[in-house]
Amino acid sequence: MGETTMLQRWSSSVWGGMSGSGRMRLWENKAWLAHAGMAFVQLAYGGYHVLTKSVLNVGMNQIVFCVYRDLVALAILVPVAFFRERRVRRTVTPQLLSSFALLGFTGIFGNQLLFLLGLSFTNASYAAAFQPAIPVFTFLLAAIVGVEVFNVFTKDGMVKVLGTAVCVFGAVLMVFYQGPSLIGLAGTNATGGNALAGTSWSSSSYPAQRITPSMLNFGLGTWNIGVLCLIGNCFLMGAYLVIQAPVLVKYPASLSLTAYSYSFATIFMVLTGVFATNGLHEWALTGTEIVAILYAGIIASCLNYAIMTWANKILGPSLVALYNPLQPACSTILSTIFLGTPIYLGSVIGGVFIIAGLYLVTWVRYKEAQRLLMGSSYLSPLLLEADDAPDHKAGESSLDGSIDP
Repeated sequence: MGETTMLQRWSSSVWGGMSGSGRMRLWENKAWLAHAGMAFVQLAYGGYHVLTKSVLNVGMNQIVFCVYRDLVALAILVPVAFFRERRVRRTVTPQLLSSFALLGFTGIFGNQLLFLLGLSFTNASYAAAFQPAIPVFTFLLAAIVGVEVFNVFTKDGMVKVLGTAVCVFGAVLMVFYQGPSLIGLAGTNATGGNALAGTSWSSSSYPAQRITPSMLNFGLGTWNIGVLCLIGNCFLMGAYLVIQAPVLVKYPASLSLTAYSYSFATIFMVLTGVFATNGLHEWALTGTEIVAILYAGIIASCLNYAIMTWANKILGPSLVALYNPLQPACSTILSTIFLGTPIYLGSVIGGVFIIAGLYLVTWVRYKEAQRLLMGSSYLSPLLLEADDAPDHKAGESSLDGSIDP
């Protein structure tokens, strides 16, 4: 469903007797908070890449790193969600539990694991080149399963497709075109601003040795396996956002939903860590690795996934995924500030395309919301059944309980 349908899913109890302008102001406040939150998410991921480059170059088992990262995130998410949403949290059914497990498997466990495998079989630059495919997969999956409706023959539909294409093109341009150095001295960093590319990880961190022989029997080389893993990584992240949107209708407590998903993902990751490591020595940590794990667990995992889940309630999966191409731009800026990495012409041009594409899609979504909220169609929510409407207390306007997608 496009933005119009997402807005029609909001509970009518939220609007009450508001006028059209009142409804529009409420939506604008929530929408711009969601946009700002997604921009922060990409900035935080950029900082994560810079930090891992600066403190983990000595090499570390990535599976172990992910296990610790997920455990830290889970240790924060569970108590915060328990106390923050104790009044709005609904009863968890077996169907919801299976949905949480699927979300944890796709967007957290599978997403992380396939990226690590793809990185080990190819290289960091090639892995980074695949990441702009996430909004493309999300766009296609959302349209195929009916979570979002896109009519490419309308003006709005064409602008959405154009904005997505421009945004992805900008991200691809940043990866494949470098150009002359504009800020900093060329040659000071061979990665050309790709913070991820300079990170060295232990080769024993991947269960590659266990997977390669069986895959080679099918005539696939290690590079081909890596490409398939990277494609799977992007596909699973897109699937995570698309699956999450309808689950949020049945279970709108976004922090609790994230905590449940992380619980299942952590179980999967711990089991993988047990089989993918070769002794207790791989679980030992240095001081700098502890710093990186704390940042990854608290900021890059706990906070970022909580923000993404909440933003998905308001913006929809396609627009949330469209912020992903901002990540290399944020990495480039932070690498320049903290590591002295030069900024190249390709990064600047690509960043302009990314921002332009985001603006186009955001502008169309705003116009759609304006037409809906200033009219009367909000009185008939499409996907929210009466018995599914959340209980809102009078005057309650928390970010996680006041809007029902």
